[in-house]
Amino acid sequence: MTSPLALLGGTPAVTAPGPHFAWPPLSEQTTKAVIDQLATGVSIYDRSGIIEELEDALADYHGVRYALLTSSGTAALYSMYAACQISPGDEVIVPAYTFFATVTPLLHLGAIPVLADCDESGNLEARDVAQRITDRTTAIVVTHMWGTPADIRALRTVADEHGVMLLEDGSHAHGASVGGKKTGTFGRASAFSMNGPKPLSAGEGGFLLTSDQEVYYRALLHGQYNKRCRNEIPPQHPLHRYAVTGMGLKHRIHPLAARIALDQLAHLGEYLEGRARFAALMIEQLADLPGVHTPEQMPGIRSSWYGLILRYRAGELGGLPIERFYKALQAEGCRELDRPGSTCPLNLLPLLQHPEPLFPELEGSFNYKPGDFPHAEAFHHNTLKLPVWHREEDRALLGQYLEAFQKATTRYRDMLE
Repeated sequence: MTSPLALLGGTPAVTAPGPHFAWPPLSEQTTKAVIDQLATGVSIYDRSGIIEELEDALADYHGVRYALLTSSGTAALYSMYAACQISPGDEVIVPAYTFFATVTPLLHLGAIPVLADCDESGNLEARDVAQRITDRTTAIVVTHMWGTPADIRALRTVADEHGVMLLEDGSHAHGASVGGKKTGTFGRASAFSMNGPKPLSAGEGGFLLTSDQEVYYRALLHGQYNKRCRNEIPPQHPLHRYAVTGMGLKHRIHPLAARIALDQLAHLGEYLEGRARFAALMIEQLADLPGVHTPEQMPGIRSSWYGLILRYRAGELGGLPIERFYKALQAEGCRELDRPGSTCPLNLLPLLQHPEPLFPELEGSFNYKPGDFPHAEAFHHNTLKLPVWHREEDRALLGQYLEAFQKATTRYRDMLE
């Protein structure tokens, strides 16, 4: 018999002092790299120095022709959509379940986001996508949610069959792969975030990947005006005359952020290997507990393990509401356990229900409502997210978290009384 639940007066299972998870890992080497960059330069207008180093490293890592750094993942998505010439009135199929930045740049371009439901992994469901394609569909955008690749081969087939672009939001999935091919390399272009907690972090930043020269030139014009455009777009190219102004937007990354990202990229492989070991252990230890459904690990699929997504099953715990179960685990000291909020079914957000006050030109284009995407809504409601550690010294902490789950699932009846 386990000890009483902390929620009901018992001793918490997790006694380790916080924080229990911090990202990115910063070392003396990181500090030195940033200080060296301070001495080298803190403003870079063209593709030189740390900007060139990091872009070359990202392109080599992913096996693509071009990598373009941006100030954020949102800026990378915006540049990707603009560079692919998504225009007012175009329909773009996007996941109903994703972070809203996957979609918001489309609104600024006047495009119509067509939401599609998710599968059992929380990723875009290819069959639902196929049913939503019309003669106005120009692209399919897929997010690899929480670092686990979507069924990208099936989505690639759907896109090819209907003659539409496939674009990827890899913001959760740095280094993830399908059959040895990295996420972000299956479509015409892809965009990644390097925001603080992402597997590859710059603190703040993002990047675009493509092997399409025309997409690259247009992405430069979208947010890298003047020197970069003048230097990289050939004088004989029809777009070169716009080099000085571009489209008037600035999406350049800060050199200090780029230096942090290059330092992190050098260790990404070891981070991902460590996360994979911890994820396997966590799944093994949690898989047999009632009320908790662990993700299925498929052959040939490598996740970045941005988070370990657990699906709560109230029916296995006497109908105990997820809110009560979550509070019990928090009381046990699981500070890093999360119920994601802003990452949610987009049809639940006012911006996708009534966009007109902010985007008057989209009036009547769409008005999503709760209940439109039952799989995404059920997935979101029943999701619990744990961080995935990577250091061997975190095994003891993980053991305490696992003990907390054991207590909550063993003593669940105490919460029903």
